[in-house]
Amino acid sequence: MTDAPTTSPDTRSDTPLDFPFEPPSALGAPQQWAQLRSGCPVAHVRAANGAEGVALTRYADVKAMLADPRFERGSMTGDPAGAGGDDTLLAAGSDMFAGGERHLHWRRILGRTFTVKRVRALQPGIERTTHELIDAMVATTPAGETANLTPALGFPLPVFVICDLLGVPAADRDRFSGWSDRILNVSLYSRDEMLGAGMELYAYIEGHVRDRRENPGDDLLTALVQGADSPEGEMTEFELVMTGMALLIAGHETTANMIGKMVSMLLADRSRWEALVADPSLVRTAVEESLRFDANLGFALSRQVDEPIDVAGTPVPADTIVWSVMASANRDEQVFERADEMVLDRSPNPHISFGVGAHSCLGQTLARVELQTVLSVLLERLPTLALAVPADELRRREGLLVGGLESVPVRW
Repeated sequence: MTDAPTTSPDTRSDTPLDFPFEPPSALGAPQQWAQLRSGCPVAHVRAANGAEGVALTRYADVKAMLADPRFERGSMTGDPAGAGGDDTLLAAGSDMFAGGERHLHWRRILGRTFTVKRVRALQPGIERTTHELIDAMVATTPAGETANLTPALGFPLPVFVICDLLGVPAADRDRFSGWSDRILNVSLYSRDEMLGAGMELYAYIEGHVRDRRENPGDDLLTALVQGADSPEGEMTEFELVMTGMALLIAGHETTANMIGKMVSMLLADRSRWEALVADPSLVRTAVEESLRFDANLGFALSRQVDEPIDVAGTPVPADTIVWSVMASANRDEQVFERADEMVLDRSPNPHISFGVGAHSCLGQTLARVELQTVLSVLLERLPTLALAVPADELRRREGLLVGGLESVPVRW
C-alpha cells in the first residue's frame, strides 16, 4: 500500500466520512488512514450511531490528545461519557475511569497492588498452562488436520491467568466470555442486553468481594478489598466492584483477541514465522511489532473537548467528539521507518497501542508477559505451524470494541 493519497479528501467540508473505515481484510489497514495522514489529519467523520466529530490519524496528534487533560473521556462509540454504551456499563455513577483527581487516585491504588512483581510471578504458571493447552489441542487434532487456535489457546489462557490473578474460579470462563461479548459488542446486542450483562457481572464480582473479605487469599482482589477496607477508605464498594469488573473483562478479552491476531499476522507471511523459529531471541521485539502493526484494534478511543482548541492547524470547537485512531498513528511514516512492514527486530518501537498518559493501560505488563510466553512456547512446540486458510479469508469479529478474529484455523 502506498501512502500517497489517491484522492485528496476534504473532510473539513460539510460532508462527513463514514467512520470507522472499512478495512480491505481482517488483518489489513483501511486505505483512508494513509490518505488522511498525508492530506487531512483532522477529518470530519460520522459514526454508525449518527454521532459526528473529528478523527485524528497522525501519531503526534493522537499522542497529544490522549495525554491532554482538556479532553474528557467519552465512549468508544461516540456517546458522551455516561450517556450509553461502554461507559454506562463500566463507570456509571463514578468518575474513577473518566479522569481528574479521582481517576489518578484510583490508578495509584491499583498501581500499588497490580504490580510488575505480582505479574512477573505469574509467568511460570502462564508457561505451564500454555503447554497444557497445546498438549490438549495436539491430542485432539491429528497432524495435517485443522484446529482453531482461538478456543484451543487464545481464549482459555488469558481467562485462566486473570482468574488466578483475581482469585475467581476459572470454571466460570464461559460465563465471562458471554458477559464480555455482550458488554463489548456494539452491533450484535441491544442496549438492554448490554446493561443486563453488566448487571449480572456486577452481581458476580460483588459476591466474590464478599468472599474475599471472609476468606482472604494471596490475590489481587483480596489486596484491593483490604485497601478499600483500610482506615483511609481508599475505594468505595461500588468502585471496588467496578474495578474487579474492568480487570476481568479487559484482562481476558483484549489479550485473547491479540493472541489470535499476533499469530495470524506472523503466519500470514511465512518468512516472519520462519525468522522467529530460527532466532527465538526476536520474540520480545516481535510481540511489540505485532502490537504496533495490528490494524484490527476495534473502535478508536474518543474524547470530548470542553473548550475550543487547535489540532494540526485545524480549529476544533468546544464539545466536539474527537476520535484518536491509534492503529493509524502506529503506522505513521513520520515516526516509523518502513511503517507498512512488520519489522520483527524494530527497536526502538514507540507504538501507542496501550495508550499514553493518565489513561494508559494498567495491564500492559501482564499482556506483554502473556503474549511473549505464548509465542515462545508455540515456536518451541509447533515450529511448522501454518494458517489453514489464506490470510485474506480470515474474518473479523464484527462490532467488537477491542477488535478480534472469528477464528484462527491452523495446521502443523
